[in-house]
Amino acid sequence: MDMNLKGRSALVTGSTGGIGYGIAKALLELGARVGINGRTAQRVEAAIARLRAENPAGEPFAAVGDVATAEGVDALVAALPDVDILVNNTGIFEPKPFFEIPDADWQRFFDVNVMSGVRLSRAYAPGMVARGWGRVVFIASESGINIPVEMVHYGMTKTAQLAVSRGLAETVSGTGVTVNSVLPGPTLSEGVAEFMKQMAKGSGEADLDALGRKFVAEHRPTSLIGRLASVEEVANMVAYVCSPAASATSGAALRVDGGVLRNIA
Repeated sequence: MDMNLKGRSALVTGSTGGIGYGIAKALLELGARVGINGRTAQRVEAAIARLRAENPAGEPFAAVGDVATAEGVDALVAALPDVDILVNNTGIFEPKPFFEIPDADWQRFFDVNVMSGVRLSRAYAPGMVARGWGRVVFIASESGINIPVEMVHYGMTKTAQLAVSRGLAETVSGTGVTVNSVLPGPTLSEGVAEFMKQMAKGSGEADLDALGRKFVAEHRPTSLIGRLASVEEVANMVAYVCSPAASATSGAALRVDGGVLRNIA
């Protein structure tokens, strides 16, 4: 199986922590040069230092910029004109009852979760097409299919990502560029860990595995694994779909959801 990404360059948005950091680490292990993206140079440099400590042979580099804005994307693309692999990972989530979500929140979630990937894909995919090889991956969610009642605005953005991913795959068909989305289920990232700790305040429970299993049982009861996925488990799928081994996989919505989604197609 050809998983070698030596000589390839990648950009992983939102990669100073969580799933994005795990994806960057996995791509570095396959030999790619990986742009580490965050909004501040301080966070980016801290992530790069950590990655270098974990993999001294890896080649991470700074790709600072706020990809939630058109200006931030323009500045990032000006500094980094071409990449072979784009992983649109940047995203935000927030539990909030539907009737309490103002217009500003709907727009903010759409700008961060959807438009960041639209703008970056529009900037980088033409170069991939011209070179005859490329990978674009959108980190969506099972929430794009199973809309969570506690954060409908988040689910909406993940559904939109699935539509954009498939449409872009159709657009670049036959060019050597593949476009896919990956659908994590509940995953033990730093953000989710903090979210669970807040939910568990006053309960006396501090063990993250136990909190995760309780969350899954109560909120994602169709899960077949009965626990949160690890960041590494999600990153493994993304690394595969970015590799030469996945050359026949395009336009797909690939699940790492622990079996939460019950439909078989």
